[in-house]
Amino acid sequence: MAGAAETRLVSGDTSRSNAVAAAAVALAAVLFVTSLAALFEVITISDPFAGVPVVTVLGGTLSLLGVAVITFGVGSYVGAVETEPSRSAGLVAAVVFGVVWFAVGGAVTSRVLGIGGVAWAFVALLTGAVASAVTAVPREDIGSTLPAGAVTLLAGMTFLTGSVGPAWVWELEFEQQASLTAEFAIPVVTLFCALLAGWAAAKAYGGFGARGRKMGAYLLIYLNAGSIVSVLFILIAFTAFRGIPGLLNGTEFGLGTGPTVFGFALPVSIPFVMHGVSLFNDFQGVLPAIAGTIWLVVGAVLFAVPLGVGAAIFLTEYAERGRFTQVVEVATNGLWSTPSIVFGLFGFAFLIPRFGGGKSLLSGMLTLGFMLLPLVLITSREAMLAVPDEYRDASAALGVSKWQTIRSVVVPAALPGVVTGVILGVGRIAGETAPILLTMTGGTFVPGERTVDVIGGFEFVSTPPFVANPELLRATTALPFQLYALITAGVGLGDNVSSPTEFQWATALVLLLVVLSFYAIGIGARYYFRRKLDYE
Repeated sequence: MAGAAETRLVSGDTSRSNAVAAAAVALAAVLFVTSLAALFEVITISDPFAGVPVVTVLGGTLSLLGVAVITFGVGSYVGAVETEPSRSAGLVAAVVFGVVWFAVGGAVTSRVLGIGGVAWAFVALLTGAVASAVTAVPREDIGSTLPAGAVTLLAGMTFLTGSVGPAWVWELEFEQQASLTAEFAIPVVTLFCALLAGWAAAKAYGGFGARGRKMGAYLLIYLNAGSIVSVLFILIAFTAFRGIPGLLNGTEFGLGTGPTVFGFALPVSIPFVMHGVSLFNDFQGVLPAIAGTIWLVVGAVLFAVPLGVGAAIFLTEYAERGRFTQVVEVATNGLWSTPSIVFGLFGFAFLIPRFGGGKSLLSGMLTLGFMLLPLVLITSREAMLAVPDEYRDASAALGVSKWQTIRSVVVPAALPGVVTGVILGVGRIAGETAPILLTMTGGTFVPGERTVDVIGGFEFVSTPPFVANPELLRATTALPFQLYALITAGVGLGDNVSSPTEFQWATALVLLLVVLSFYAIGIGARYYFRRKLDYE
């Protein structure tokens, strides 16, 4: 009976302590997200939250989190909480906390106490050494929680007391004037403390030991993955918020308001994406730049993908593994790592003189195609190498020729990987500025009637090659270059927008939408080929 009562009591204490640790983990995650939002100015630290400034809320939450982490570690050490800690938190944790407390000791010594020189370095080193010892020497429960909770509590109290507030500035003693402001420092410190305290709380939730270390690692991985996704959505939302007013300026809805396409008048008119630049336009637009960007990417893909996939087929299926293939691999990786400005200089020096001596759309296509080619070759080859040899052997056993096996078995199985490589490459070349600046662009503000028309530009001639297209040999513009020119010039387009930055942000939003559209097409193609491969 007594044993049963003791088991129930211990079980109840353990469940309550786990709930506290889980709440601390959740609190750290909330702080992490809030600090990211403050860092990207989704919220500001001086804004009130329920009548209290955000910086004060952050300080109070950090203090509560720090106390919870320290309390759990001490409770585990004295036996009030049932855990299975290891003998030490480990060398890695000791080094990390040593560096953290070295920075804390240096900041407090120089900023609060006003001590500099050798004394500053000595105090900082002493603080870091003590923190490392506190982490490495005691048991894991103390070594993991005490340094993390203490630095979190110190940061929280600093914010609560107003020692670091919205008006705080740290003037850095550099040759050029520089400073750290509260708008940057407070979110960064909160972000870092949330990671440290969250890691310690996750280890406590797992009861320390092997399970606790696994829980701590999982939390760091999840927060890192979540921050990547959050930054992506914040970037898109920030660009959309700034760009939509300029993009929709002058927009009209109704039958017959839009331009005529295939004999049908569109029911919407968006001047920014349907017009070029003209003195007679009420609202100016970027249609020539949109068309130039799309044709650039299409031309580069049509040039690079067949060559890259063909080279991958030869290297994977026909060429013997040896010095030749190794040289090709090294050269391909080197080309993919080559800066884009070098490709631009190549196009300027090699392609332009061979296409009439002037900038042209064709020169830009080929330059970006050469940039895309290495990645297509690398990813296509890796995708084909990943195809199991059993597929090839089964096809050969049926009497199928090598080329038919490659065409009907290897290439279809590798297509999802090939498409992935093309998607990654398109994401790079679609936003390049330097290569097209040197090889293709003919102006920043291009009239709508000069929008490039590659399909309609083909014409038959009486001399070889019997087909010509003057549109490909004409200079045009593209969204990355136009955005670059707008920012460096710092101008808008007259009555088109209420401020120059609206036109710039609207151009950036259109460029982002064009790139995301290519991504969507690529992802859809990859999904289609994967489903087709699964069904077969």
